[in-house]
Amino acid sequence: MSRIRIVHRTGFSYDAPATASYNEARMLPHSAGEQFVLQAGLDIRPAATQHTYLDYWGTRVSTFEVLTPHTELSVTATSLVEVRPAPVPRSDLGWDELAGAVGSSVALVEALTQTASTTPPDDLAELARRVADEGAPVGETALEICREVGAAMQYVPGVTGVGSTASDAWGDRKGVCQDIAHVALGALRSAGIPARYVSGYLHPDAGAAIGQTVTGESHAWVEWFAGEWRAYDPTNLTEVGELHVTVGRGRDYTDVSPLRGVYAGPGASELFVSVEITRVS
Repeated sequence: MSRIRIVHRTGFSYDAPATASYNEARMLPHSAGEQFVLQAGLDIRPAATQHTYLDYWGTRVSTFEVLTPHTELSVTATSLVEVRPAPVPRSDLGWDELAGAVGSSVALVEALTQTASTTPPDDLAELARRVADEGAPVGETALEICREVGAAMQYVPGVTGVGSTASDAWGDRKGVCQDIAHVALGALRSAGIPARYVSGYLHPDAGAAIGQTVTGESHAWVEWFAGEWRAYDPTNLTEVGELHVTVGRGRDYTDVSPLRGVYAGPGASELFVSVEITRVS
């Protein structure tokens, strides 16, 4: 079991004062499964009244507006989360059983539908078909697809952007965790396996001392359904465990972006981000 503190600061600076801005943040985890939130809150500057709800996908959303002129909008999310090791999967469906489950669940149909970000190129879909044709149960097939995707991709920051697609990243076999998750989702869905995008954090140094604060970043991985939802981190070729903290789930990154909004004003805006992660026990 781990207790992890995350301080995630992000926001926008403006060339000229924004007269108003309307925003929503998906930066706070909530308790579910093997994750228990001990403390979580947002500090917004300039100060703003928050309204919080769970969206359609079960992600905690904070909405707020700033109606006074401001040259910077800063949002700091501070969370303390207890994470237990993930249990061993208790079941693994056969393909006929999966088809029956999908036929009776809107949520699984949605998790099976490609988006503009996840639609795979032909050679990626062929890779997924080849693995599925080996005849293993759904969960084993999904794991092998994710491993092949992760092994084929290089983690290279700066070669893709927030709007890059699975096809873009797979073509160069390069990208960041967002891209690798989109590629894995495209492959899983093309093989007929419902899958969803997960956003959160990963403590980047398993060997760090208790109490040592390290520089981190937002992270992304995937979950697939094979009788129950199972998570896997294809970027790091590892099971999702007690160093991962989940914030949101959706069809792709656009459902879980940490901060987005609109503003009124004559100038351009620039995004800034910093993340600090501490294992406190």
